[in-house]
Parts: sequence; structure tokens; C-alpha cells
Amino acid sequence: MTGTPLSRSEAKDLTRRRLIRAAFAILDEEGEAGLTTVKVARAAGIAQSSFYVHFKDRQDLLRALGDQAGERLRATMREARRRAHETPDDGERHRDTFRIPLEAIRRHPELFRIGLRARHDPSSPLQDFAVESSAAYRAHLAADLAAMGFPTGTERDRRRLEMIADGINALTNAMAVGHLEGRYPDLEEVVDVLVAFSKGYLWLLRPPRRPLSETE
Repeated sequence: MTGTPLSRSEAKDLTRRRLIRAAFAILDEEGEAGLTTVKVARAAGIAQSSFYVHFKDRQDLLRALGDQAGERLRATMREARRRAHETPDDGERHRDTFRIPLEAIRRHPELFRIGLRARHDPSSPLQDFAVESSAAYRAHLAADLAAMGFPTGTERDRRRLEMIADGINALTNAMAVGHLEGRYPDLEEVVDVLVAFSKGYLWLLRPPRRPLSETE
């Protein structure tokens, strides 16, 4: 029994997805230097000439990889936020804030490394991916910190919250590099440290206690 034949647009979409899967596999196994149009086409099982039906060049392919990885991360974060609103706080909601991006980094470490370099490189095809991913994580983290009790009532409060989110974002990247290099092999231990740092910031934002006078 044969299935329904694919339409031309469906077949084209399927081939594009095969190319992207092949490119992710090569990038993860061989790094950026191993990502060539010849290797990607061969791994996807198509003629190299067909590669250019879907992507203009290697740079265009890298943009597509960044777009797909970024959308997956944002979708996962949105789902985590949805679950957080529906379930009682059992301690795992805040941990998910750090665990989710770290797991995404672990799935595609080379893309993470390229993204770190690309954020401040206007010539990089992954600059948009790097900037958008950082902004999405900052917004996700800021919402989670606000739910923990960080003040958001004034413009100054919101600005400080964004600064804290940026700081924790930078720390997350540093911890991710240490994890990928094998210095911090236990991902849950990395999450422990990031949670502790975020809670420490909450203490910093609380109003200082007035010292007791001698008569009190």
C-alpha cells in the first residue's frame, strides 16, 4: 500500500528539513570548519546542485540553523512559563529557567560557540540569532525573577531587573562554557549555582534594615 504522493511544496519542504538535520549533525560532530555545502548535501542524500535550490550558500544555511534553534528555544521557554502559571511552585520552576537554555546549549554546543562570537560581529550570519536568543532569555529570566518577588513597580525597578537578568545571562554563558569544557560536568550542579546567584540578587534588592539605636 503506497502513501499519498507529496506535492511539490511538501517535497521541497522535506528536502530542506533533511538538509537542516544533516547540517546540525555535521556542525555538532565536526564544528564550523566541517560544515561545507558538499558534506551537507551528501549527508542529506541529495545532489549538491539541489542544495542551492534551498540555500544561497553556506552562510544562508547557518542563518537557517540559527533561526530554527532560536525558535525551538523560545517555544520551550514559552511552554515553561505556561506550566509555571498552571502549577504550584515546587522549586523546579525556577530551576527550569536555567536548565532549559543549558540543555539547548548541550544539544548544539558548536552553534552556541558560534553565537557567542557572532553577537558582536556584524558580518556573522548568526548575529541576529545570537542577539534574539539573548533577548528572549533575558525576558524569560526577568519574568521568572519578578515572580520570585523582584520589584517591578517603577522604571528604576524594571531597569535594575533587566540589568540583573543580563548579568545572570552572562553568568549562564560562562557556566555553559565550563560545562562544555568538562570543568563543570554535572549540569544540575551548574543549575544549583545559578539559582543561588539569582536568589542572592533578591537579597541585594531588599531595603536595608535600619540599625537599632541604643534606646531601642
